[in-house]
Amino acid sequence: MNKFTPMFWIALTIGIVFVSWGAIFPDHLLNIMMTVRNGILDKFGWFYQLSVTFMLIISIYIAFSKFGKIKLGKKDDKPEYNTLTWFAMLFSAGMGIGLLFYGLSEPVTHYATPPVGEAQTIESAKQGLKYSYLHWGIHAWAIYAIVALALAYFKFKKDMPGLMSATLIPLFGDRMKGKTGYLVDIIAVFATLFGVAISLGVGAKQINGGLNYLWGVPNTFPVQLIIMGVTAVLFIYSAATGLSKGIKYLSNTNLILAVTLFFAFLLLGPTQFVLETYSTTLGSYVKDFTSMGLRFAPFQEENNQWVKDWTIFYWAWWISWTPFVSTFIARVSKGRSVREFLVAVIIAPSLVCTLWFGVFGGAGIFFDFVQGLDVAGQSLETSLFYVFDQLPLSSLLSIIAIILIMTFFVTSGDSATFVLGMQTSNGSLNPPFFVKFSWGVILTAIAAILMGAGGLDGLQAAAIISGLPLTIILLLMIASLLKSFKTEPVEAKSKQEISETKSKKVKTEAEATNPAK
Repeated sequence: MNKFTPMFWIALTIGIVFVSWGAIFPDHLLNIMMTVRNGILDKFGWFYQLSVTFMLIISIYIAFSKFGKIKLGKKDDKPEYNTLTWFAMLFSAGMGIGLLFYGLSEPVTHYATPPVGEAQTIESAKQGLKYSYLHWGIHAWAIYAIVALALAYFKFKKDMPGLMSATLIPLFGDRMKGKTGYLVDIIAVFATLFGVAISLGVGAKQINGGLNYLWGVPNTFPVQLIIMGVTAVLFIYSAATGLSKGIKYLSNTNLILAVTLFFAFLLLGPTQFVLETYSTTLGSYVKDFTSMGLRFAPFQEENNQWVKDWTIFYWAWWISWTPFVSTFIARVSKGRSVREFLVAVIIAPSLVCTLWFGVFGGAGIFFDFVQGLDVAGQSLETSLFYVFDQLPLSSLLSIIAIILIMTFFVTSGDSATFVLGMQTSNGSLNPPFFVKFSWGVILTAIAAILMGAGGLDGLQAAAIISGLPLTIILLLMIASLLKSFKTEPVEAKSKQEISETKSKKVKTEAEATNPAK
């Protein structure tokens, strides 16, 4: 088999053209992207809201339907990784850097500029946490879960390539093996590049912010460029060592560092206030998450813009991450049942994310609202370190946070290069190093160009643009998955089990009425 597929060369060429465009004409690139971004937000925000809600509903339906018993693999396949390692790997790839960057800053930002009502009040503090739970909770993980389910099912159950185009074969037949399939996979590749570029960009900004806060390192784009370059070398090297070595060990390291930082922050901070606030806001989120997930404010333009800038951006970001995160989750989930897979991927990370935002965001709100410090006035990348400064062992906490951001940075990068390699090597579970190396360079270059041209706005625009066509593909994948599920012999198996259960029940009753027997 040719290691370098036509798909790889086509996608790589487009990537080089995009990088060249951004390097030579950055303002032109940014202006076009922002124009398209604004048009999508104005015209298609409703489409994102309804699509994400549908993905959550269909995930719950599949998990508790007869299809939940289907195994993601052959009859005798066993999970490749133990549950703790599996959880660490999907969590590190799925949310890593964002938790450090937004964990404290997002709830505080919503508290200062709430979706509705007056700013910096008790009500806006509650809203800040509730909407952070929404953006990082079950809606986000349902997107990843349903797409990962389709990829894992077709890969391990049907022996198809681990490509998005392959999951559409039940709907479109052999057309997915030609130019149409290439188009689907190219959209997935560039959604991955743009989605992961956001994480690399915010990671570099926050590492720079922490270094500036601790040691006065200039908080500038050239410094962030150096940070991205150094970490790119690290994650490309990690990707070269393979999934079972580099990514596995880094994921476990991430989990240990994250747990250490979390409990240190919880115990050293305003513990009682944080836990009480988390309890009440989590209850409100559970009660209101359906209406929050469908919320618009068409009669109030300012509030409506808030939804577009935050909620719709997040849905687009998560969708743009699905080729990356869902492919990676699928890759490490062989041998698990559909029900086990969906419940674990949706519920466990969602609870961790809400707890993380509740503790870090609750502490930030405490120091601003109760203590009167200007937490809300800090930048997104420095607010975490500003709050650390109010706690004992502040320097140690900051150093741990910087190390954790870097390990998350490397994990996201090497996971992304692995997935990009799969997507452009006909779904190979062991893509060639040159392929992963090429995507590592292109990924870093795109993150640097978008950061240099428009900062976070440029990165967000790329995610929103790539997310729209990808959303259509995801909905088609769900339809294809359901069509294939109907061919599985789960119903017959269920009837057999019901018959056996009834026979056992009759036998038990007979023995109970005739003890001598």
